[in-house]
Amino acid sequence: MVFHAAAYKHVPMMEYHPDEAISSNIIGTKNVGELAHKYGVEKMVMISTDKAINPTSIMGASKRVAEMVVKGLGNTAVKESKNQTKFVAVRFGNVLDSNGNVVHMFKRQIAEGGPVTLTDKRMKRYFMTLPEASQLVIQAGALGKGGEVFVLDMGDPVKVLDVARELIFLSGFVPDEDMEIKIVGLRPGEKLFEELLTKQEKSNGLEDTEHKKIFIAQVEEVDRGKLEKDIRELEVLVKEMDMEGIVRKLQEVVPSYQPNRGMLK
Repeated sequence: MVFHAAAYKHVPMMEYHPDEAISSNIIGTKNVGELAHKYGVEKMVMISTDKAINPTSIMGASKRVAEMVVKGLGNTAVKESKNQTKFVAVRFGNVLDSNGNVVHMFKRQIAEGGPVTLTDKRMKRYFMTLPEASQLVIQAGALGKGGEVFVLDMGDPVKVLDVARELIFLSGFVPDEDMEIKIVGLRPGEKLFEELLTKQEKSNGLEDTEHKKIFIAQVEEVDRGKLEKDIRELEVLVKEMDMEGIVRKLQEVVPSYQPNRGMLK
């Protein structure tokens, strides 16, 4: 089995470097999938993200295309009789204490004496612990028959402000008294709330699995021929370092992508 977790996931950084997001998150996924199929890997599991749903960032849009790549490969493999690799994707939110997670930033800022910076008081995110996320990904991989996009039950979204306050309190300080919480505004690509399902997926409903915290999203079918053509065009734009061209092409491939690139400097 191949668990494909490699990706550029830093949202603002990918707004500055769309070419790198395409190269790693899309083309890299396609390369891994095609090689898994070529060498007869039994199953490939791609790690996706809630940022792929109605994306406002390059990172989210690129991961949505990666989901489409896996869905397309999965549908093709199911139709073939030999050398069949099962391709599935698993979509979930933030993992507490994973590399690059906001908790690491808050802990560092507290250790440095503050302030703790927050983009917006209203911001909410889905959170899951590292052991739980790892176990559910492995279990989703075991359940996969090919072509599924699994969605993990993330519970209710949590206010990031509450996470910051709790970490300050657990570090022995009083929020807003001993330690300032500074609001700095949304960064390029960010949005206030993340979602786990598109509007169409919500209307289609989730399919249950044998595991009470793992569901199958009823995602739209993928025209693999068109997708491969789109990816070839993205590759050309990457080689030409045409950043705005990449953004326009991503909007074409992912119609729900509404760029929020902010004031890029």
